Amino acid sequence: MGFLVLIAGLLVFIATHVFVSMRGARAAAMARLGVVGYRIAFSVVSIAGLVLIVWGYGLYRAHEWIDVWFPPAFTRHIAVLLMLFSVIFMTAVFFQCHIKARLKYPMLASVKTWALAHLIANGDLGSILMFGTFLGWAVFARISAKRRTDEVAAVAPSGYTNDAIVVLLGIVIYLALGYVFHPVFIGVSVFGK
Repeated sequence: MGFLVLIAGLLVFIATHVFVSMRGARAAAMARLGVVGYRIAFSVVSIAGLVLIVWGYGLYRAHEWIDVWFPPAFTRHIAVLLMLFSVIFMTAVFFQCHIKARLKYPMLASVKTWALAHLIANGDLGSILMFGTFLGWAVFARISAKRRTDEVAAVAPSGYTNDAIVVLLGIVIYLALGYVFHPVFIGVSVFGK
């Protein structure tokens, strides 16, 4: 049952995010619901999708685990390094900085890096499905964003203070995720055995 819940959650979450790339339909929904109403509806459906993903993946891990391949041990070290970049990219979303201007869409870069890191380090079917789906969506979203004409690109500031803040804050968040969040909430140690 967990695998089916995971699939349902992925479908709901990805569908809401693919809808964003359908600019005409999105504009019509905003006109019908209002901007605030649209954002509330989008958030509720997205959160429902995330809840289903987390619940389904938890059930799958507990009761339905299916190994597809066994990644070599070194892939774990690559994943740990990639996650440092992923967290820094996500942190850059919230600051005007050269990193954000260079990446253009740092959140999508973060999701792609996060998904790739987890794909190379996990060989079970649920992980391949979940992280592969997120990687596929992030690639699609980046291609779609590149074709849009209604967005303003981030402009790099004159100095590098915000970049230093992004990197330092990213490292702190990365360490917190690795030492606290991942072992406690995911049940998998990141640093060490």
